[in-house]
Amino acid sequence: MAKAAQLLGTTLMPWQQQVVDTALEVKPDGRLAYQTVAVHVPRQVGKSTLVLATMVYRALIARNQRIAYTAQTGFDARKKIANDWGPEIEDSPLGSMATLYRGAGSEAIVFDNRSRIEALASTQTAGHGRTLDFGCIDEAFSDVDDRRLQAMLPAMATRQDAQVWIVSTAGTDESTFLKRIVQDGREAVADGVTEGTAYFEWSAPDGADPDDESVWDACVPALGHTISHDWLRQARRTMTDGDFRRAHLNQWTRTDERVIPQHVWDAAQDDAMPDGRLVFGADITLDRSSASVVVADEHGRLELVDNRSGVDWIADRLVQLASDHNGIVVIDTYGPAGMLADALDNRKLRLVKYTTRDVCYSANLFYDDLMAGKMRVRPHQALNEAVAVAEKKPLGSSWLWARFNPRADVSPLHAASIAYHCAKHRNQSASRPVIF
Repeated sequence: MAKAAQLLGTTLMPWQQQVVDTALEVKPDGRLAYQTVAVHVPRQVGKSTLVLATMVYRALIARNQRIAYTAQTGFDARKKIANDWGPEIEDSPLGSMATLYRGAGSEAIVFDNRSRIEALASTQTAGHGRTLDFGCIDEAFSDVDDRRLQAMLPAMATRQDAQVWIVSTAGTDESTFLKRIVQDGREAVADGVTEGTAYFEWSAPDGADPDDESVWDACVPALGHTISHDWLRQARRTMTDGDFRRAHLNQWTRTDERVIPQHVWDAAQDDAMPDGRLVFGADITLDRSSASVVVADEHGRLELVDNRSGVDWIADRLVQLASDHNGIVVIDTYGPAGMLADALDNRKLRLVKYTTRDVCYSANLFYDDLMAGKMRVRPHQALNEAVAVAEKKPLGSSWLWARFNPRADVSPLHAASIAYHCAKHRNQSASRPVIF
């Protein structure tokens, strides 16, 4: 298999060679010791390279080998074969003995010895009527049941040395199939099982510090080969905590994982209206499809005043609110709402212009005070939805709220954060209670 990898232009890394050396062990009768091979590793460590080398090896060792590859969907599997692996084989010394077929729905790599690598749909009946010598279930974290495995196993029943590989990074609590494979694999290792199932795992313990680089050294097997510490440091700075843990530490996360826990947000809900010195924070979505205005006072109370489609209404609304309530307006001048600055200056408003550094301070204060129970928020569904999907975006030695999430309009959260910070720290004047 190492030779197959070399023909594809790759030298197997030590972790890949370890998997190969064990997965291909044979019993005294000469048959493969393991019918199932589970490989549970972080992302970007060479998983795809290992899978391709394995399939090419199986295709070359005997004639008429039937090899099936599956991914999250049949489309993903076909695209992998047609766009990635097929061209890689064509450009290698193996290109003269293999043909790539790109026909929609029938993508396959066929070798001169009649062995073939083809995509298999991700359904339980996909393997009916076939015989298989080797099958790969890639990205197993996406499965909530055994349908891909059940599509393959019956097709292997009559084939000598048939083998199925299950390869994946950690998933969430919805990844029930992979959870069972991981649990069974760990138990097999603990029990000293030496046939039937070969299980490999590189991951960080649940309580490990994601910023401790010695943790990275222990659980990222490609570190020092194809991945550098600098690359992981950049990933840590730019990815959410949950995404980094799952992708690079191979740790399990929850589907309902929230930066702001539901119980904390629920505890902050209150009918008390902002009053006294008022600050109106405004924000606009990146695609300018909607905008929000949030009011806050120096006592830690805030309310989403307006959340509407479009942006043409927001300047007039801010002028009205600031005039009616003798309030201050605050905007992030480096964000999408920065375009309001000139218009609001011309309207003679008391306008506070926040820099990116100010926005970081605002997000941090909003989070800290909310977690400490110092904030009171009048209920509003749009703000609830923004908080539910909130993600931290690292910026230098600090962080701010990520500006885009396809699941919800996050402008209410941005407006709330700057309004809250300005009301607590930069409020100059205002007087009457606000009634909307």
